[in-house]
Amino acid sequence: MAENDTTVGEKQRQAENATPGEGQSPEEPRDAAALASELERVRAELAESRERLLRVAADAENTRRRAEQDVAAARKFALERFAGELLPVRDSLERARAVDRSVAAAATEALFTGVDLTLQLMDSVLEKFSITAVDPAGERFNPDQHQAMSMVETGDVPANHVVEVVQKGFLLNDRLLRPALVVVAKAKA
Repeated sequence: MAENDTTVGEKQRQAENATPGEGQSPEEPRDAAALASELERVRAELAESRERLLRVAADAENTRRRAEQDVAAARKFALERFAGELLPVRDSLERARAVDRSVAAAATEALFTGVDLTLQLMDSVLEKFSITAVDPAGERFNPDQHQAMSMVETGDVPANHVVEVVQKGFLLNDRLLRPALVVVAKAKA
């Protein structure tokens, strides 16, 4: 190895001390030209790679902005279909309110019929969107779905069971949307 190092070192010294054209083989100028050509090619590839990188970064930024706009629009209009389904229910209630009160006796039956139909319409809208009622009358009290408003002593219903539903609760895809407000039975003292 030392012999090779010496040989390489001698060649370098000779090349440094040699005057142009003296001691250089005809291949050396060609190698310099090839190296210069290779350097230019590599610089061109680098410039092209930089340009591609900038385009990819710009595309990524545009995609990110579009995704943010899509998410914002989805949040803003998420309830559009649901709201559209509720509008006929509102229209029905408005028609019931427009009943002539001067002929209330005759209109009472029609009013109750209209309210019943409106409730059916509302229930069908809720069902379309997987919203189900929690009506636990007579069931065992469940703190995950019920909220106790009060407790009463009764012999008709077992202790810790719902005696009365003050307000129905609702589930959205089996997730509690609103607990049922209930009165719970307690054991007689």
